Amino acid sequence: MIILRYIQKNNYKPLTRSLASLSNNKSISTPSTNSYSKQHNIWNHIPLAKPDPILSIIEEFNRDGNPQKINLSVGAYRDESGKPFILPSIKQASKILFDQESDKEYTSINGSLDYNRLVKQFLFGGFKSGKFFIEQDRIVLAQSLSGTGALKLSGEFLKNWNFKNSNEIFIPSSTWANHYNIFKNCGLKISQYSYIKNNSLDLTNLLKDLNQIPLKSSILFHACCHNPTGLNPTRDEWLEILKIVSERELIPIVDLAYQGFESGNLQQDLYLVEMICNKIANDEISTALICQSFAKNMGLYGERIGSISIITQNSNQTFNIESQLKKTIRSIYSSPSIHGSKLVEIVLSNDEIYQNWQNDVAKMSSRIKKMRFELFNLLNSMDNNLNWNHLIQQNGMFCFTGLSEQQILKLKNEYSIYSTLDGRFSISGINMQNIKYLAESINKVINST
Repeated sequence: MIILRYIQKNNYKPLTRSLASLSNNKSISTPSTNSYSKQHNIWNHIPLAKPDPILSIIEEFNRDGNPQKINLSVGAYRDESGKPFILPSIKQASKILFDQESDKEYTSINGSLDYNRLVKQFLFGGFKSGKFFIEQDRIVLAQSLSGTGALKLSGEFLKNWNFKNSNEIFIPSSTWANHYNIFKNCGLKISQYSYIKNNSLDLTNLLKDLNQIPLKSSILFHACCHNPTGLNPTRDEWLEILKIVSERELIPIVDLAYQGFESGNLQQDLYLVEMICNKIANDEISTALICQSFAKNMGLYGERIGSISIITQNSNQTFNIESQLKKTIRSIYSSPSIHGSKLVEIVLSNDEIYQNWQNDVAKMSSRIKKMRFELFNLLNSMDNNLNWNHLIQQNGMFCFTGLSEQQILKLKNEYSIYSTLDGRFSISGINMQNIKYLAESINKVINST
């Protein structure tokens, strides 16, 4: 009634023109069938993307009704019953965070000051050259969206600021499939260097390839627990590799995704980072980018929490590089998430929880090693007449079986055992309940192909 009186008072007239009369108005154009189809075909040229190799396997596994099915494709830790879980140390940190958290405000573009300080100390404070770089303000560190986000930021940084020298990055011939996607989408030219041959590290061809890399190019290394092969150079072999890096003035990018899973000790698995820092301190290498993740060793997969570190030559460079890195972050996701970073801050700042976390990592590493040796012993005891020594020469969450694509497909189709087609097994998917079935199935497939 109030609305009606308002209309009457102001002499508003009802709308009497029909929609049909509007359509007859020559000033309003009606699209023809042909123009309509042309306008709506704008995306028809886009092809279907290849499905992610890991995620598509998981979907197929979930549809499989076989009660004996085994998923060996996922690069995430599973307990003895094959279930994901939260580390006890992270549960401790979560309780503290729940009690003390007071807001959900944005953090800084490159992460909180506490996070950056604690992670910098965690990664670099355990050895002499790293401590020196911290004291001299020669490390730019920013919180990243786990290791993938750190690699993306490193690719963008190299594209923007190493273009005068080289836009080419060299990655291992066998590597995490997403490395190619990340660096390609950053606009970098991607080339490969030799890595594996006959289930062993192909050091001869690796060194030969490195000696032919153009000066001042970028090169990607796996810090430990190489994905997918589990094969890493020895300390002496790394010295040979880094000598060439120095001679060719290459920029190392280190992917540190599995820290703690090689030795069971978080600090020991930083050996490559320490070796590179020593070379930088001696002016043998100019810089390095470290791409680190807490996904695996803290079990914070879905929190997407990690860091990128760039080692500089002086504090003036640090200030400038940090400003450019923040500018890049701002344009991609503005600022990182805070929940995972606050958990990391609690773990790294609380002595009791930190020690409990170290113990959690040691237990995960120990179980994986146990399953690796159990599988090795079972396969060696069977009648397949193959040498399985390469399984126990590898380290970390994965084993590179050497099985062919045909054999991997046969394992899936006949025994419901799922893995990537390159023969990589995620050992965390193996436990005492399924390991005998797995070994027997592998043996049957080998003897039938």
